[in-house]
Amino acid sequence: METKWYTQDGTVDLRGRPVLAAKTGKWKACAFLVGYEAFERMAFYGIASNLVNYLTTQLHEDTVSSVRNVNNWSGSVWMTPILGAYIADTYMGRFWTFTVSSLIYVMGMTLLTMAVSLKNFKPTCKNGVCNKASDSQIAFFYLSLYIIAIGAGGTKPNISTFGADQFDDFNPHEKKLKVSFFNWWMFSSFVGALIATLGLVYIQENLGWGLGYGIPTVGLVLSLFIFYMGTPIYRHKVNKTKSPARNLIRVPLAAIKNRKLQLPNNPSELHELDLQHYISSGRRKVLHTQNFRFLDKAAIKEGSTDASKPPFTVTQVEGTKLVFKMLIIWVVTLIPSTIWAQINTLFVKQGTTLDRSLGSNFRIPAASLGSFVTLSMLLSVPMYDRYFVPFMRHRTGNPRGITLLQRMGIGFIIQILAIAIAYAVEVRRMHTIKVNHIAGPKEVVPMTIFWLLPQYVLLGVADVFNAIGLLEFFYDQSPEDMQSLGTTFFTSGIGVGNFLNSFLVTLIDKITGRNGRTSWIANNLNDCHLDYYYGFILVISTLNLGAFLWASSKYIYKKEFTQVEEGCIQVEAKTIPL
Repeated sequence: METKWYTQDGTVDLRGRPVLAAKTGKWKACAFLVGYEAFERMAFYGIASNLVNYLTTQLHEDTVSSVRNVNNWSGSVWMTPILGAYIADTYMGRFWTFTVSSLIYVMGMTLLTMAVSLKNFKPTCKNGVCNKASDSQIAFFYLSLYIIAIGAGGTKPNISTFGADQFDDFNPHEKKLKVSFFNWWMFSSFVGALIATLGLVYIQENLGWGLGYGIPTVGLVLSLFIFYMGTPIYRHKVNKTKSPARNLIRVPLAAIKNRKLQLPNNPSELHELDLQHYISSGRRKVLHTQNFRFLDKAAIKEGSTDASKPPFTVTQVEGTKLVFKMLIIWVVTLIPSTIWAQINTLFVKQGTTLDRSLGSNFRIPAASLGSFVTLSMLLSVPMYDRYFVPFMRHRTGNPRGITLLQRMGIGFIIQILAIAIAYAVEVRRMHTIKVNHIAGPKEVVPMTIFWLLPQYVLLGVADVFNAIGLLEFFYDQSPEDMQSLGTTFFTSGIGVGNFLNSFLVTLIDKITGRNGRTSWIANNLNDCHLDYYYGFILVISTLNLGAFLWASSKYIYKKEFTQVEEGCIQVEAKTIPL
């Protein structure tokens, strides 16, 4: 068999057979995947963008409760991928985990469409007066939402990683193509989000919530048919290690067991398999780094007294180090995620108080302003990929133009600028309220809603840097056998950011609303101090940027041996700090 015609990274087809490089994978395979991503994002943002309005206008929840519930659900959607990624990496593989989870997702969307469409599942109204939702109606609605969260747990971390698997890192040409993958993957995601915030939000508020949720449900089913049409040309990564996540516990335990042993001065004296072993098995040998030196004790040869249980290899130890290093970066991305959480919550409620008239007969849905986040992303991604990267690549010599941490840092800075503008606009809104003696919760503030545009646009530009950078960073820096789990650092960061925002909103509401005082975040946004809350976020975000710069300066990128062609070995050593 002519092995040179097959992929070099050991990928196989659905039946476990080696695949031909020329006939499988690459962008022709990804074309079947991006359609699903666009429809799934349309479904998610079709719910998330306007959920706060549904909860307040249809289920009659108060502002703080609705913001908290939106954040908790969004947080769950972004946290459940941890479980989905673990199942994929350890048991079922990405393809089958995605398959089962996508069916759960469709079931949740179907139930949610029923919850907002059928009379028995939603509050009744008579003569303009609506009853409160019953306990069973609320339970059915939230059950539907959280079934969607469970489905997203298996689809979100695996579909993007499965797409990246279509490119062979051992093939120089395919590796170059992969540099642009995450940019264009997120581009398809932005297209789905744009359709949701422009079209679905309008349909929900003007033609009916059932139609607004039913359209993405049908689209999701259609996208799954398209996805499975590409099955013959998909590449599948083979799990080479049984339960790879166990090393995250076993390596530290082994290091603790060997804590009294002396580390050798030369890292080459630590236990490691020869390079040929990794080449023949299609795996990557990870080079030793100086971070977390204590963990190196798990690879001390003298520490193993049982011949049947050799010490851990340097590659295994470095895999654990990678996760610990990424965890530090993950922590300093949580505060920026709270800024993103404002788009579907307080920014929307803020917009409902402003003048939304466009002409004499049309009112802009407040949630539709989120489309400008997506529009700025859609415009920025091609500019970033086609102009910024080649320009910076020429200046820095880095294939990505700038390092992944530099990309994230630029995004965080733009985010801080966006929240500073949001604070300034809110100060002006409060001044307008005072000048015009506005007090009622439904009184329209004589300011056009387009005052909010700059903060939306800047957050879209910021996401091109930090959201895509985060996804690529956690995929690229993850241990080889834990790349699905690694991408959940990205999703879980957004999830924890939503939970954190929920916690902050609840805490600040309780603290500032004590003793009969007006809370910063009250039901009546015309009689509170939302500007104080934005100012608070601005301060903690600025402090967090300092922490991110410090963590980035200490980070050492993953260094690997890879075989790029027969008889030639290349070392990938990405050691440029932020």
